[in-house]
Amino acid sequence: MIELDHVSFTYRKGETDEVPALRGLDLTIDSGQFVAVIGHNGSGKSTLVKLLTAVLYPPTEGEVRIEGIPVRHETRWEIRRRVSVVFQDPDDQLVMNRVADDVAFGPENLGLPREEIAGRVDFALDAMGLGELSERIVDDLSLGQKQRVAIAGALAMRPRFLILDEPSSLMPVAAATALIGAARDLNTREGMGVIHVTHSMAEAALFDRVIVLDTGQVVLDGPPAEVFRRVEKLREIGLDVPLPASLAHSLRARGVPLEGDILTEADLRAAIAAMPRSATARREGHE
Repeated sequence: MIELDHVSFTYRKGETDEVPALRGLDLTIDSGQFVAVIGHNGSGKSTLVKLLTAVLYPPTEGEVRIEGIPVRHETRWEIRRRVSVVFQDPDDQLVMNRVADDVAFGPENLGLPREEIAGRVDFALDAMGLGELSERIVDDLSLGQKQRVAIAGALAMRPRFLILDEPSSLMPVAAATALIGAARDLNTREGMGVIHVTHSMAEAALFDRVIVLDTGQVVLDGPPAEVFRRVEKLREIGLDVPLPASLAHSLRARGVPLEGDILTEADLRAAIAAMPRSATARREGHE
């Protein structure tokens, strides 16, 4: 479990140009949850990731705990055994020439026995569908393949939580969707908690829980259907909603009786198809 108890963090605390990034944040993420975190630039997303991965420590106020262990300078290696992160640009964290060597890099730095390292590498490569690419040179891979190698390297650490820090922002939509599908598979098969930080509302809608940050605070938190129903609130803080949800919101505002939660195009089509014939006829008569 990840726990943040009244956590605040201020960059350059006490200076004239100090910047508050998190403000009294209370948050719990259970092991095995599949969570998206969204918010505009400056909302506190990056600071949250840095705190959870012991890049920043300690908070200005409050406490961060990973599986009961307070995040502090002296506990940073214990924290990094439990939480692994994959960043936006895979080239920032791929350090070895060969795929298998890069995946082995983290476990080797833990000083694990050679047999255990080999087992972890095989597991991670298989989990990300990279078995046939294990001998390839990293620089010869596509962006999507590199991102999978970066995730495999994180998985080889056998973390309890995998944080994806906007890893799909440089990818085509199809590759990003495949990446999230792979993360979902890991979450289901391995019980690994996944926290996906993203600017994409469509991606966030694929998760079980959506946390919305604004000015360093949680302003919305719940299932995607519940969060994206708050269209006006999201727009007030500079965010939008998935296009089908936005269209459904506009249609309902005009009196169209759409039922159910609408997040995808399929949801919208199904809701329109389920409308009473009289309502459909009235709608067509106004067009």
